[in-house]
Order: sequence, then structure tokens, then C-alpha cells
Amino acid sequence: MASVPPARHLLRAKDLVDARYFEDLRVADLARAAGLSRSQFSLQFRRTFGESPHAYLLTRRLERAAALLRTTDRSVAAICLAVGLRSIGSFTSSFTRMYGKPPQSYRDAHPPASNLALIPGCVLRAHSRPRLRTFREDDATGRQ
Repeated sequence: MASVPPARHLLRAKDLVDARYFEDLRVADLARAAGLSRSQFSLQFRRTFGESPHAYLLTRRLERAAALLRTTDRSVAAICLAVGLRSIGSFTSSFTRMYGKPPQSYRDAHPPASNLALIPGCVLRAHSRPRLRTFREDDATGRQ
């Protein structure tokens, strides 16, 4: 039986962070997903991806917070809690370090969320389909 490269196991932990960043994830949970001990997991994760598991999780949370600040009218405190962070002070300082400005200033630098047009999911799916058709749907001249 061929052995699986360690990076494949680490990708499971990365997928877990991407899918459940808003939950109270700990290194033990990520190590369990990767099938490694906590110390071995942290060492392998840093060696493979160039950052600690905690830094990766915090980056995912702050990216999601930035998206929520741009696209919603939720309060900064509500966004902090929605992305899985518990301290508004830590959230503000981490956000400022990553984006160069506090969350409220970041929001003020973008158009208000109320100005964004809401697009129903069915319309978005219909217009994001690939244009190339198969099964002979185009006419005999080759035009679509």
C-alpha cells in the first residue's frame, strides 16, 4: 500500500479551517483531522504552508470579516462574533495589523452595503453558466 504524503493529511485540516472558521477550533481539533499529534501537526503545518495553524485560522477569520464589513450593515461587534472571535479588542488590533486600518475605517472606505444590488441566486447561477454548449445546441452555421 502506497503511503500518503503528509501534505495530503494537512490539507484535511486546512479544509476544516476553511469550512468551520467560525467555530471554536483548536489545534487539537485540526491535528485530529490530519491524523497527527498536536506537536507533529504544528511542526508539519508550519513547514508545509509557511505559517502556524493559528495564523492560518486567524487569516481566514479576518478575510471573512473584511468581506462582511464590505457587504453587510452588521455592527463590528456582531461581525467579530460571527467569524469566531470573542474579543473585540483583539479583533480590532488583528484587523488593523492585517488591513492597515481599524474595522470601522475599513468599512467607511467602501460604499455602503445598502447601495449594493441584491441578486437572486437563480439569476446569478443562470448568468454564470459556461457559454460553450454541447449536445448540438448550436445551429448548423456554428453560431450560438
